[in-house]
Amino acid sequence: MKESIGVLIFTPRRDIRRAVFDALDMDGDFVLLSARDATQLEALLADAPPLHVAVFGADGSADMAQGLRILRASPRYASVPVVHVVDDRPGVAPEGAVDWLREGAIGVELAQRVRAAIRGPAPAIGPEPPDWRFAFDAGAAWVIASTPGGCVVESGAAMDRLFAGEGPVQGRLLAEIFALADGTAWPVPDGEGLACTLRRRDGDDIGGEVDVRHIVDRGEHRIAVGFRDMRAVDMAERALSLLAVLDACSSDDEGMGEAAAMLADALELDVVAVWSALPESEYGPEVLARIWNGPGSVEWPDASDLPLLKVCLGGETLSRLAAGEDAPVTDPLIDTLGLRSYVLLPLLDERRSVLGALLAGRRRTAGDARVLGPALRAATARFASALELRRAREQGRVRGLIDTLTALPNRLLFNDRLETTIREAERTGECFATLLVDLDRFKGINETLGHGVGDQVLTALAKRLRASVRASDTVARYAGDEFTLILRHIIKRDDVLRIAEKIVQAMEVPLSLEDGSELQATISVGISFFPDDAVEGELLLRHADEAMYGAKSLGRNNYQIYAANVDAAQQQQAELKVRLRHAVRNDELRVFYQPQVDAVTEDIIGMEALVRWEHPELGMISPAFFIPLAEASGLIVPIGEWVLRTACAQAKAWEARYGLGLRIGVNLSAVQLMQQNLAAVVASALQDTGLDPRQLELEVTESISVKTVPHLVETLDALHAMGCGIAIDDFGTGAASLDYLRRLPADRIKIDQSFVRNIGVDPDDEAIVRATIDVAHRLKRGVVAEGVEIEQHLQFLRANGCDELQGYLFCRPLPVPSFEKLLAERERLVSEGQAVPA
Repeated sequence: MKESIGVLIFTPRRDIRRAVFDALDMDGDFVLLSARDATQLEALLADAPPLHVAVFGADGSADMAQGLRILRASPRYASVPVVHVVDDRPGVAPEGAVDWLREGAIGVELAQRVRAAIRGPAPAIGPEPPDWRFAFDAGAAWVIASTPGGCVVESGAAMDRLFAGEGPVQGRLLAEIFALADGTAWPVPDGEGLACTLRRRDGDDIGGEVDVRHIVDRGEHRIAVGFRDMRAVDMAERALSLLAVLDACSSDDEGMGEAAAMLADALELDVVAVWSALPESEYGPEVLARIWNGPGSVEWPDASDLPLLKVCLGGETLSRLAAGEDAPVTDPLIDTLGLRSYVLLPLLDERRSVLGALLAGRRRTAGDARVLGPALRAATARFASALELRRAREQGRVRGLIDTLTALPNRLLFNDRLETTIREAERTGECFATLLVDLDRFKGINETLGHGVGDQVLTALAKRLRASVRASDTVARYAGDEFTLILRHIIKRDDVLRIAEKIVQAMEVPLSLEDGSELQATISVGISFFPDDAVEGELLLRHADEAMYGAKSLGRNNYQIYAANVDAAQQQQAELKVRLRHAVRNDELRVFYQPQVDAVTEDIIGMEALVRWEHPELGMISPAFFIPLAEASGLIVPIGEWVLRTACAQAKAWEARYGLGLRIGVNLSAVQLMQQNLAAVVASALQDTGLDPRQLELEVTESISVKTVPHLVETLDALHAMGCGIAIDDFGTGAASLDYLRRLPADRIKIDQSFVRNIGVDPDDEAIVRATIDVAHRLKRGVVAEGVEIEQHLQFLRANGCDELQGYLFCRPLPVPSFEKLLAERERLVSEGQAVPA
């Protein structure tokens, strides 16, 4: 049997431990043992585990030096080879290291370095590879030059590709290759991110940045230069932003044309074309989208006369993007368009059957092929999905399963999907929700404006419903003006309520009719849950229908959840509303605090104040239940002021005790924001408690609009002028536009937990999270992610640049005594020089 390789991982940094585990854990040969400090290391080595190699995080800390001494002090491990992981400022390998590599190369190189360390040095054949080979990330464009003349003596493959067709890079001078932006002459001292231009002999210069390192190679002074092609960086940003929003385009022919235009603009393409070639079609390839950004107009050859298209529709990819790719250079279409770089990609369904083809190309050589190629391949998935959905709808129409007006599943197909969902839920224990959506006063629209306008309204509602839910959910036209939905993968009911609110708000925007006029329509929504309300499809729909009529009875334009005993529920609400009036006076309200941590260090930098109601008989009552009661009765104003003053006083007390100056977040409801004296109330609370206004952050939910709160912008401007921070809470669940974000004086955007919880589950929600982070940073706003519950959430958010995190992975909301213990433990660790706990 093959012997396992024992690997010791020693570093106090959690992110390095996770990266090393991820790099080695997939290989069954490695048995991984981990220690984060000297005490743990001593305890681990006392058990005499079989170790073949050690991986140390060489961060220069005293713990690392002590750990190395402990390892070497044991006769059993005195000769165990050590591989060191260094940070982004590499220099000479740490003393006692067999090998070393940068953090960014862990995933690419660590496994082979560990094996090489165990094998020991290979027999000498020629000179040893110098340390500078790992001075830059894997795949970077680098050169090594001698001094003082700066003559290049070695270059990497990526750098050679940048000078393809111009002869060898070796022998050239650094001054000949790199022109620094400020005119500084070579050689230059160590530095990072120095703006420069890479000069090619053909005049096609490339803008970028260089990192410079002065190193010693076998006793000789050398200059190592790493170059970053900023064209590729800019292209990557555009490509990621593009892919994040492509799914917002509808899947009909108009939507595919819109997506193709976005693709051409974002990736600076001269041509993008999409053909459909469904096997059952009698007419051959059909052009669904055709974008031409080149000069003049061109006459496109017939699809049947294009040999390369036929090859692509046979399932073969044809690419001439990167150097060395040998796709044909002649074809009637390629010649007509004058393309010098292009790619033809087949559009495949999940069974790898060809549904069509995508052509993308430029009239110039592609210098960014390493970004352009993957981005285009990712975009093909969106077009293939649209074609597959198009085909399913066509087949559904033939079989009578698709509604001809809205292209949604009809009653027959919805009932089949509902039964399938129930069977799967019974097997997996999943919860899901059924929604019934009904247009308010639709009969009047038909009678007064005609059935043609009624059809336009139904079509518009269908599009808005599809846009309000995830790809994994089902939207169907059940009958007439009734639509039904299945929302799957429900973690908590609040997620469904947010979607229902989003659906209702989607109808607030007037519908544009074909004659240029506008029509305001509203809807009523009923909700039932599996298995809480029913375990049979027919009963689920009946309960959703009852809840929908309950919404209509409350004035329409809202949503309601099914309640088994409506009278009892209303009576309970009335009793709780009376009791809530005396909750503050009776000392029944509590403020809990949930920490917000830095995404990189995981240190506490703020906290959110969350009100709780401790009912004498019923115990803790959820804010999701009593806050709406407080808002409806106006009690939210005195309760909100009490929470504000209590939180400010507590934050001031903790500042005096621990000296942290933690930011405290307090929620403001729409009712509070309508107060004319809100700024004065906040100023009074700050003055009375002595809290610095810069430590107070007021959170406003995204669903609060300028329409519902007329003086919203002015009120927030006044609070911001006082020095208070402003955060937009529950971002992504409302209908805020970029203009809304731009107008509000927001310092931070909080991504709603319903999106964060679907990381690793729903690619659409992952794309929304990425796009939100990107947009917020472009608008100079910080980003806080709520609902971070598992390690996968943390790694995804950290990898995508999220600034701060909040959720059960770090800590639940805590009462004052428990939060004080948390701060005291942090103070103890800091005073002892230890890392702050994750």
